[in-house]
Amino acid sequence: MDLIQTLPSFGGATFTVLAFIVAISIIVAVHEYGHYIVGRWSGIHAEVFSLGFGPVLFSRVDRRGTRWQVAALPLGGYVKFLGDANAASVGSTEVGEADRRRTMLGAPLWARAATVAAGPAFNFVFSFLLFAAVLFSQGRPADPLSVGELTPLPDSFEQTLLPGDEVLAVAGQALEGGQFPADLPVEPAPVWTIVRDGETIEIAAPYPFPSLLGSINPGSAAYDGGLRPGDVVTAVGGDPVYAFDQLVDAVRESGGAPMDLTVWRDGESFDVTLTPRRTDLPLPGGGFETRWLLGAGADLMFTPVMERSGPVEAFVQSGQQIGFIVSSSLSGMWHILTGAISTCNLSGPVGIAETSGQMASQGTVSFLWFLGVISVAVGLLNLFPVPVLDGGHLMFHAWEAVTGRMPSDGALRVMMAAGLAIVLALMCFALLNDLILCP
Repeated sequence: MDLIQTLPSFGGATFTVLAFIVAISIIVAVHEYGHYIVGRWSGIHAEVFSLGFGPVLFSRVDRRGTRWQVAALPLGGYVKFLGDANAASVGSTEVGEADRRRTMLGAPLWARAATVAAGPAFNFVFSFLLFAAVLFSQGRPADPLSVGELTPLPDSFEQTLLPGDEVLAVAGQALEGGQFPADLPVEPAPVWTIVRDGETIEIAAPYPFPSLLGSINPGSAAYDGGLRPGDVVTAVGGDPVYAFDQLVDAVRESGGAPMDLTVWRDGESFDVTLTPRRTDLPLPGGGFETRWLLGAGADLMFTPVMERSGPVEAFVQSGQQIGFIVSSSLSGMWHILTGAISTCNLSGPVGIAETSGQMASQGTVSFLWFLGVISVAVGLLNLFPVPVLDGGHLMFHAWEAVTGRMPSDGALRVMMAAGLAIVLALMCFALLNDLILCP
């Protein structure tokens, strides 16, 4: 049993808050450690490394003279370098000429730029390693596809497969690379060609992807309606269903109207009414598609025998995942700005906190994957050329590299104030989305 899945029983709200604090603390620690360690390597001295803001709960000074501390408000963190006037590294204080090289202001341009860029870079590296570790540990289905553990299904599905069966074809269509054909006809009991005990036979078995819910998206209609992974939808509006594709078609045809579902769980059936939600989905080639969704994913009717992925394959897939998150995030922001998709796609701290708890409740792997996604988002956001963000500091450094001088103090103050106003306005709008506009 996954220990983390037992924790929500101790209190939903408390669990959500704890999951959010753990998630944000890890991501902030990674980001700020990037600033710290590259700054140290570049000869810039860090006076304070703080996880959180406000009153200090715990602190210690290491042998290099850096104070490591944990503060009471776990909503961020910072590294204060020698000579910085504040935690945002805006402005400076007087230091002796001998120590000037150890300050951000007195360090060479390359050292300052590397230190600033290291925060987002560490977020991306953290996500890359996290995704790769998850992919490597989970592995991939063996080829040929072999039946491992059978998923419980209602008696009406007449499960005839056995653990150890090797699947060669379904409905006369051969599997390629252990994958089912994309155009597999939807039938209640297609013919499976399998190898059992060394003999090739044909049997009638349920559709490979029955109306079995494999995943439930946080904040979705299915999640709020109390559905769980492993539930089987046996009827929609009184009409029997046996394939997940039938459920998808029914949701699409509903046009967002409430749907009456009959659900089987652990040998018992119950009825639930769910209202599909309008959702903007990123497309692999860019752009978005707006669809009505319940927020549940399909699952194979058995757990396949897995084989370990090679590290190269895991790294490639990890890089592809980061690329998809970055491209879909940028595309989503552009589509929100142009009005092509709803601003409800923008989540604030409340939405992120709820998602943290919901992903943690689904298990350690789901929570780790969520950490990777959020870390990429934090790294990308910090690269935006907005003053007060890392991207804004890099923009100032680029100006200095081209002109040979830093922006004037007056210009910096104005741009920093404008950047802070933009960030605060965005945070307030996202919070408004969470609480009022898109609850």
